Amino acid sequence: MAVSTWSRWQMARYNAYRWRYELILTKKIALALGMACVVGLAAQLRFPLPWTPVPITGQTFAVLLAGVLLGRWWGGISLTIYVGLGAAGLPWFNGGTGGVGILAGPTGGYIIGFILTALFLGHFTDKYIRSRSFFSMLGLMLFANIVLIYIPGLLQLHLWLRLVGGEAIGFYQVLAMGFLPFIIGDIVKAVAAAAITRGITPKKAYNGEVDKDKWASWRIP
Repeated sequence: MAVSTWSRWQMARYNAYRWRYELILTKKIALALGMACVVGLAAQLRFPLPWTPVPITGQTFAVLLAGVLLGRWWGGISLTIYVGLGAAGLPWFNGGTGGVGILAGPTGGYIIGFILTALFLGHFTDKYIRSRSFFSMLGLMLFANIVLIYIPGLLQLHLWLRLVGGEAIGFYQVLAMGFLPFIIGDIVKAVAAAAITRGITPKKAYNGEVDKDKWASWRIP
């Protein structure tokens, strides 16, 4: 019975991703819009910190899963929809805010990094079966979080503090405001998202993955 149940679950994962891959354009757009709404809802889980204009939010967790769930292009498109509609005034950035001013503000660089992260993780999820293992995806998510979200986020935060806040701020101060307080939480989010990825993604090819004939010989779980 256990084997039969596991086989059914494996087939369900494969069918879900194959279905997602073969959807017509209008349905892919609908899924992308739905994922953008999930990110917008997660952004409302917000904990401000007194020493920085950058709050702790839940949206990074949703961003990490967007590419995994929607794939190479549509994860990025979902975050582009999120950013575009938010910039147009839809109040679904953190704290129920919206408008192009948010993108020009202290957190705008992080928001742009969300698009890059979803594109990056979606690419690996769709192209490499091995990326769907726990440790492979954890490494990819941590890389995306630090390089694709934090670097543009910190650069814009530094620029905003100098131009708008009028502060001559050093490198360590920027890290203390825009990076160091969030490390532990982001590691926890990445571990949780990688575990979900390991559980929901199929371990066989659904769209001609480049490693479909050799991934199983690798030893990383």
